[in-house]
Amino acid sequence: MTRDVVIVEAGRSPVGKRNGSLATEHPTDVLGPVLMEVLARAGVAPEAVGQIVGGCINKVGAQAMNVTRTAWLSHGGPIEVPCTTIDAQCGSSQQAVNVAHSLIASGVEDIVVACGVENMSRIPIGADAFAGADAGYGKPVARSYFDSYEFISQFEGAERIATKYGISREDTDAFGLESQLRAAKAVNEGRFETQIIPLEVEVKDAEGTRTGETVTFAKDEIPRDTSLEQLANLKPVAREDGVHTAGTSSQIADGASAVLMMSAEKAAELGLKPLARIAETALVGCDPVLMLEGPIPAAQKVLANAGLSVDDLDVIEINEAFASVVLAFAKTLEVDMAKVNPNGGAISLGHPLGATGCFLVTKAVHELQRSGGKYGFVTMCCGGGLGTGTLIEAL
Repeated sequence: MTRDVVIVEAGRSPVGKRNGSLATEHPTDVLGPVLMEVLARAGVAPEAVGQIVGGCINKVGAQAMNVTRTAWLSHGGPIEVPCTTIDAQCGSSQQAVNVAHSLIASGVEDIVVACGVENMSRIPIGADAFAGADAGYGKPVARSYFDSYEFISQFEGAERIATKYGISREDTDAFGLESQLRAAKAVNEGRFETQIIPLEVEVKDAEGTRTGETVTFAKDEIPRDTSLEQLANLKPVAREDGVHTAGTSSQIADGASAVLMMSAEKAAELGLKPLARIAETALVGCDPVLMLEGPIPAAQKVLANAGLSVDDLDVIEINEAFASVVLAFAKTLEVDMAKVNPNGGAISLGHPLGATGCFLVTKAVHELQRSGGKYGFVTMCCGGGLGTGTLIEAL
C-alpha cells in the first residue's frame, strides 16, 4: 500500500543570466541557501529530513563530488542526512522529485527534499564530456552506439521535430514572443515573489577579485523586451534554414531550486498545511535521435494512469528547451495554450539545466495556489531521449 505524498514548500533562487549575478558564485553557495530557506519557511528542522535528492547535469569542477551533499554540508546541514545527485539530463531535478516521491510513497522515508542546481556561466553545457575527452578519459558515446543510432545535437533534434510536426519559423517566433510577454506580466504582477528566495552574492571588481561586500539578488535577470520584427531578424542557431534562433531557444542561466515533500501523515503530525499532492509521476524513453519528444509520451502515460484528460489540467509547465518542443506537444495533445507556461518559460526565464525541473514544479505549485486551479502537470524533454512527468493536485 502506497502513501499519499504532499509538497509542503517549494522555492527557487532568482535565475541569473549568463555572466550575471550568479556567474561567479560557487554552485553549492546557491543551492545551499535555497535548501535551508525552503526548510525554514516550512518550519521543518534540517535533522528531520530523511534524504536530499538533487539534480545536476555537468558534474565536473565546482559541480563534481556530489554537489548536493557539498551544498548541504556547506550551509549547516546535519551530517546524518544523506544526499544524492542524479542525472536524467535536463530533467534531472524533476526526476529528483519523482524519486523523492517513490521514497516517501513506499515508506522508505517520511521527509525528502528534491532539488537541483546548475551554474552554466561557470560550467557550460557539455563540460563534463569535453573535460573527460580532453583529459584522455574517453568520449561518453562508444563506437557501438553508432551501430544503432545517429548521434546528433539537441539543436538538430529540435529542427527535426519542427519538420515532423509542421512547425514554421513564424510559429516559433510567435511562441518566443508570447513567452517573453507572459514572463513580463508575471514579473510586473509579482507572481514570482512567493517562490523566489533572495540570495546574498559577493561583489567582485572588474578583474573578478572579491571586494568583501555583498548585495541581495532577488529578481530574475533574463526576461527582456522584444518584438516579432526583432525575432524575425535573428539568425537560426542549428541550420541556415532552421526555424530556431536565440529568441526561440532556452537561455543559458544559473540557479537552484528545491521542493520539500513528505507523507500526508507526517505533514498532519507536524501541523503543516500542504500546498499540493503528487498524484502521478513518470519517466519514459523516446527516440534518442529526435530526443525531445519525451513530454508527449510522458503526458500520455501520466494522464492514463490518473484517469484524466488533458482538459482536466489547469496549469501545464513544459520546459521551453526549444519552441518546437512545446508546439509539437500542444499540437499532439490538443492543448489549450492559455494553460501552457502561463508565466513564461525557459525562452524568457532561462533554463539552468539541473535546476529547471524543481523550478518548474515550484512554478506550477505556486501558480495553482495563485489561480485556484486544481491540477498541474510538469514535463521536460531530456537529452538521450527521455521524458519526465509529474502530476500535482492543489490542496
